[in-house]
Amino acid sequence: MSRVVKPGATIGIIGGGQLGRMMAISAKQMGYRIAVLEPTKDSPCGQVADIVIEAAYDDSEGAKRLAEVSDVITYEFENIDEYTAKWLTEQADFPQGAKVLGITQHRLKEKEAIQSLGVPLAPFHAIHSVKDIDEAADKLGFPAVLKTCRGGYDGKGQSVVHDLKQLKQAATELLENGECVLEAWIPFSLEISVIVTRSRNGQTSVFPVSENEHRENILFRSHVPARIDEAVCEKAKDLALQIVTGLDVVGTLAVELFMLEDGRLYANELAPRPHNSGHYTIEACETSQFEQHIRAVCGLPLGQTTLWSPVVMENILGEEVNHILAASENLGNVKLHLYGKKEAKAKRKMGHLTATALTVEEACNKLTGLQQWNVLK
Repeated sequence: MSRVVKPGATIGIIGGGQLGRMMAISAKQMGYRIAVLEPTKDSPCGQVADIVIEAAYDDSEGAKRLAEVSDVITYEFENIDEYTAKWLTEQADFPQGAKVLGITQHRLKEKEAIQSLGVPLAPFHAIHSVKDIDEAADKLGFPAVLKTCRGGYDGKGQSVVHDLKQLKQAATELLENGECVLEAWIPFSLEISVIVTRSRNGQTSVFPVSENEHRENILFRSHVPARIDEAVCEKAKDLALQIVTGLDVVGTLAVELFMLEDGRLYANELAPRPHNSGHYTIEACETSQFEQHIRAVCGLPLGQTTLWSPVVMENILGEEVNHILAASENLGNVKLHLYGKKEAKAKRKMGHLTATALTVEEACNKLTGLQQWNVLK
């Protein structure tokens, strides 16, 4: 797999969302051209791409056209058609390959893979049908979290259950979308994430640990550095490296972890791509997660991940866009990123704000103090 795809070449991106857009912007700064495969017109990534192939993600002809115009291919989200991923692995330069995609597309396979590496995670049980419910409940007890094995994000496709009746009701609904997995409830005090990168040439790097704050199951803010013991931060980084090397990942991997009161860590979920909690790296690190990802899939040396300043990133949702635009003259030195999405739906991520300061608390105060903005939170 050792290869260098030099600037001037064309990078194909599957998916036209904001992660693809930010990936493309970093790549174009480095001198690459961008082709994107995306079914919708005027997508965030399509707005900055050189070539736009309007086709469904499972369109084999679209995948072939992307391969024809691209020197290397990557993706911005993991829900890629299985056949398309396998075809690209065999017929194109697709260094991330189909294997890790197949694992991370399916929560049960993902948990089994993490478990096989000896990384701690919540006890779990497969729910293939209603026949598995009683055994799973006996094994894990309550409360527990039932999740669909495929799809689901920002709290969608999952349900917290507190007794057998709730579990049966939730399983009846979620099993309509395919098999599920039941997880034991972990009484975590904090959720953290680690963005780790592994080059196609085997080099690895780890970004500073992010402390994540959620509201209504959607990431609200990421605080970096995480306000936890340094020993826990190092353990989190070690676990992320253990996973990225153990699964033979190429490119960026986001590892979400639960931290208990005593500092113990449990892996939660993986995302084999740049991640919302890593957006802070654009302003606050020597190399952003997006540039690092491009370097990794192209075989260039990975950049330094030094944190230049404490930082807080805050998401902008659909119902908040007009308010932040109205208050844009009051942003000061807070950085605004908007993704170019045409429709501002409620709870849809439309952009983000980034504040740097001497401390994380000071950065939080900058965001909270924005006129017309803090009334929404």
